[in-house]
Amino acid sequence: MSKEAAQATDPLLIAGRRYRSRLIVGSGKYRDFEQNRAALEASGAEIITVAIRRVNLGQNRDEPNLLEVISPDKYTILPNTAGCYDAADAVRTCKMARELLDGHKLVKLEVLGDRKTLYPNVTETLKAAATLVADGFEVMVYTSDDPLVARELEQLGCVSVMPLGAPIGSGLGIRNPYNIRMILENATTPIIVDAGVGTASDATIAMELGCAGVLMNTAIAEAQDPLLMAAAMNKAVAAGREAFLAGRMPRRLHSSASSPESGTFFPPL
Repeated sequence: MSKEAAQATDPLLIAGRRYRSRLIVGSGKYRDFEQNRAALEASGAEIITVAIRRVNLGQNRDEPNLLEVISPDKYTILPNTAGCYDAADAVRTCKMARELLDGHKLVKLEVLGDRKTLYPNVTETLKAAATLVADGFEVMVYTSDDPLVARELEQLGCVSVMPLGAPIGSGLGIRNPYNIRMILENATTPIIVDAGVGTASDATIAMELGCAGVLMNTAIAEAQDPLLMAAAMNKAVAAGREAFLAGRMPRRLHSSASSPESGTFFPPL
C-alpha cells in the first residue's frame, strides 16, 4: 500500500475533521514567511499553528500578513496562545483569534509557567480550558506529561491533549516515553506530542508509542536545511505510524534464529 493510500484509510481526526498528515508544524523562527510556506509544503502537513501574539494575521495592517502567503483555504490555521502566562490572557487571545479568523473555533491552548523553561502552568491551563470549552472553542491543549492532568483535560472536553516530549525548543526528544504510554492507555481523544522533537527519529519514536500525531516548529525551522528536514519529518511521522500499526516484534533476552531449524535437509547436531 502506498503512503498516500495509507493516509487516506487511516486519517487523523481532530474535532470531526479528517487529515491525511499526522504532522503539525509551526510558523515561528523561519527566515521569512516564504521559507515557512516552502517548509510547510515539504512537510506535507495540513495544519499550521500560529502564535497570535507574535505573527500578523491582519491585526497589523501595515505589516506582512501570513495569510497572504499561507492560505487558510488550503491549510487549517491553528491559532495558539504562546506567550500567555495566565488563563485570562490565554482566553483573551483565543477570542481575538476567533475575530481575526471569522469565527474560527479550533485553537491550541498553551499557558506557560515561566520564561526560562516554558513549562506549562497546569493550574492556569485547566482554568483556561474549562472557560474556552464552555465558550464553544475546540481546544487542543499543550500540557505536561502527567497522565492525571491529561485525563482531566479530556474530561473538560478538549479535542486533543498535547503532552510535551521535552521542553519547548530543546530538541531533546521524548525524555519520558513511559508517561506518554500511560497517557495513551486511557486516552479517548487524540494524543499529540508537542515540544521537544529535535530530529526525525524523535518523531518516529512518538508515533511508534501510539501517538496520534506530532507537533513541531524549532526542529524544522532551526535545521541547517529546513526544507530537507521538513521532508524528513514527513517520512518519519508516516513510518512511525505504520510501524505502530504493524506491531513490533517482541523484545527477547537472547537471539532467535532467522532461518527455521525444522524441515531442513541436515538434522541439527
